[in-house]
Amino acid sequence: MQQESKISPLKDQADNGFSGRADLHTHTLSSDGMQPPAENVRLAYEKGLAAVAVTDHDTVAGVAEALEAGRKYGIAVVPGVEISTRAGGKEIHVLGYYIDTQQELFLSRLAEQRDTRARRNEAIIAKLKGLGIKITLDQVVAGIGRGLKPDESVGRPHIADELVRLGAAEDMRDAFDKYLAEGAAAYVSPPRITPELACQWIAEAGGSAVLAHPGIYGDDELVRGIIERSGLRGIEAYHSDHGPADEERCLLLAEEFGLLVTGGSDFHGARQGVVFHGEIGSVSVPAAVLEQLKSASDRT
Repeated sequence: MQQESKISPLKDQADNGFSGRADLHTHTLSSDGMQPPAENVRLAYEKGLAAVAVTDHDTVAGVAEALEAGRKYGIAVVPGVEISTRAGGKEIHVLGYYIDTQQELFLSRLAEQRDTRARRNEAIIAKLKGLGIKITLDQVVAGIGRGLKPDESVGRPHIADELVRLGAAEDMRDAFDKYLAEGAAAYVSPPRITPELACQWIAEAGGSAVLAHPGIYGDDELVRGIIERSGLRGIEAYHSDHGPADEERCLLLAEEFGLLVTGGSDFHGARQGVVFHGEIGSVSVPAAVLEQLKSASDRT
């Protein structure tokens, strides 16, 4: 849901060539966002940001368009991705920054991830039908309003949209609470790769891995274990769904393990007039961290 702007201090991260602010977590039409990549960049420019990352789920399909828009608007665009993994019985997301978006091995690995997502979607639809809801994947895709490209995929927000259109839910939040959130009636969590493997993939593609929104997992020991076992370069301390206590715990972990501190809005666009999770720029960090992420990726 839309939240008030969060500005992280990160006073200890010196400016190494980048100045201004950066939103390092946004989604586009290439996964489950509502806007073209170029529109995310335009909004970032209008918000006065110096940089924005495109971090779609298990795809880098929107990066090229975003980079072109970055050149047009004169702001830095960080090529990124958000990989879905599983650990401790929970879905864990790992962000990758400055990956080689042309590396064939990495692209094939992401394609496997999208195949898993497709099987999950089919299982969700089957559960919803079992609950008496007349819904099909064809309906969900039709609701997106355009054909999907081969390197794009359907996400739970798309299914939630259709549930609202069918009258099975009042709004997006209701759709997730009733059917799609963890533990809800139609929730499905297929076997996924581990966070450690996602970090390895990102490193082998020349990128820096960052643990996404640790505060929402509700298990500090799980988070600590992932950090200890994985080749993470950073931790997303600042996020639209993090409260002050979450941020503080993340900052302590970053200090303890020598991790970079990042943050972002996790912008997906507006559905039924509600912005999930926050507006572009509503959460930001000093753009100086970009140089550190680039330097970290250069060491892989």
